[in-house]
Amino acid sequence: MTRYIDGHKSRYGVEPICRVLEIAPSTYYAAASRPPCARQVRDEALQPEVARIHKDNYGVYGAHKVWRQLHREGYEVGRDRVRRLMHRLQLAGVRRGKVKRTTFPGELSERSQDLVERSFVASAPNRLWVADLTYVSAWTGFVYGAFIVDAFSRRIVGWRIAASLQAELALDALEMAIWSRRSEQLEGLVHHSDRGVQYLAIRYTERLADAGAVHSVGSHGDSYDNALAETVVGLYKTELIRRRGPWRSLEQVELATAEWVDWWNQRRLHGADGDLPPAEYEERYYRQRDTRDVA
Repeated sequence: MTRYIDGHKSRYGVEPICRVLEIAPSTYYAAASRPPCARQVRDEALQPEVARIHKDNYGVYGAHKVWRQLHREGYEVGRDRVRRLMHRLQLAGVRRGKVKRTTFPGELSERSQDLVERSFVASAPNRLWVADLTYVSAWTGFVYGAFIVDAFSRRIVGWRIAASLQAELALDALEMAIWSRRSEQLEGLVHHSDRGVQYLAIRYTERLADAGAVHSVGSHGDSYDNALAETVVGLYKTELIRRRGPWRSLEQVELATAEWVDWWNQRRLHGADGDLPPAEYEERYYRQRDTRDVA
C-alpha cells in the first residue's frame, strides 16, 4: 500500500488516493513513519547484488542460477526471495528459440556409425565430444561458427568463426580442440556430429584418426541425433547473438564469441555440472581422481 501511494502521491496527492482505496490517511502516515523491518533491510541490501550477478552473466540468468551464484559468493538467501527480488527489479532469465539448420547431409562413409544413440553422457573428460555449426547475420553478410563441446563437463574445447561454411571451418575448430587438450590422452575419444558434409570431409576424418579419435555421426532423419551440440549452439545464439546485436562484421562476432566462450567455460553455472562452471567441474574430477589414485 505505502509503496503504491509513494509512487503516485506526487501526481494525485495522498488523501485522494486514500479515498479511492478506502483507507484512512492516518493509516498511510503511520506506516510511512514506521522504521523498516528486518526483511525490508535485507531486501534492500540484496537487490544490488542480484542486479550485479544478472548483469555480469550476460543478463541471461534466471532466479535459480542467480540464487546459486549468491550462495557461491557466501550470501545466505532463499531461492524464493531471489525470485521475488528479480521480479521487483524486472529481471528475468532468457529463453532459447529455434535453431536453424546449417549443415547438409553428405555421403556417409561405411566406417562412420552412430556410436552415441542420443546418450550424451561421459564418465570423464575426453570420452565424448559433440560438434555442430551455426550462422550469424552481420551487416557484411553471414558469418559461420563451429563449436566442439566435451559432453562430460559441457566445456567448449574448440570453436571457430569464419566467413565461409566450408570444411576448413569445422577443421579449424577441431584443431583448437586437439590443441586445448594437448596434454591429455585422446585415444579412444568418440567425436559425434550430424551428417554435415563438413564433418564427413576426408581431411576431417583423417585428422580425427590421427588424434586417435573415433568418428560417430547421427542417424538419418533423427531430430535428436546431435541434441547436446545443438543445445549449446542454441544457448550461444540466445545468450549472445540475439541479445548483443546487430553485428557489423566477422571481427566483431569473433571477439564477442571469444569473450562468451571464456565466460561459458570459466564462470557460467551449468545444471548438468551440479551448478558449477565446466572448468571447475573438470578440476574437481581430476582432484578426486588423483586422491583415489594416491589411496
